[in-house]
Amino acid sequence: MSTQSDHGHELVPRPEQTPDGLRAALAIVAPGRLEEMQATKDEAFAKAVEWQSLSPVRSWVLAWARDIEIARRPDLSARYAQAKSNLEHEDPFIAQDALWHLSAVLDEAMKAVRG
Repeated sequence: MSTQSDHGHELVPRPEQTPDGLRAALAIVAPGRLEEMQATKDEAFAKAVEWQSLSPVRSWVLAWARDIEIARRPDLSARYAQAKSNLEHEDPFIAQDALWHLSAVLDEAMKAVRG
């Protein structure tokens, strides 16, 4: 796992972008998602074989690195949860604002894991 902290409080260091590194971090920050991770990993590897391409595996790694980035950083996690909770708000302006904030959190997390 990476030891560099480029943000405030982090629950765990940013993990290496390997299946084992991601799984170890997820086991700490969101253990309830381990089965989901394994299922999507199996799907990605099956597609990689079928398509004869590593693209599905790369996408799987990035998606889980992004989700772990959000879960390991309480600041991002709180912003993500707040935005997600307002996505279906009855006020369309609040729902639209929530969508914008959710997108911003996902973008920030993806930028962080891509370096």
